[in-house]
Amino acid sequence: MPDSPADRIRAFIGGRFPDITFTDDEDIFALGFINSLFAMELVMFIEKDIGVTLPNEELKFDSFRTVTAMASLIGRQAADSRP
Repeated sequence: MPDSPADRIRAFIGGRFPDITFTDDEDIFALGFINSLFAMELVMFIEKDIGVTLPNEELKFDSFRTVTAMASLIGRQAADSRP
């Protein structure tokens, strides 16, 4: 069974910040190790590696504050793109 979007996001963040621990519901910006530049890297990761196009109106910090929020965003966009 392939990794869930949350698993893949967690692995991506963990690969960049291996000494940081966080839960899926913690605000990664409030933890102080994520900035707006890394948020754009997350957007690129989601679009390229997970394969979900994110419309401009979804590019808000609140959509990227937690792993749970990002996984939810991915789920919504994937559902919206189904025929």
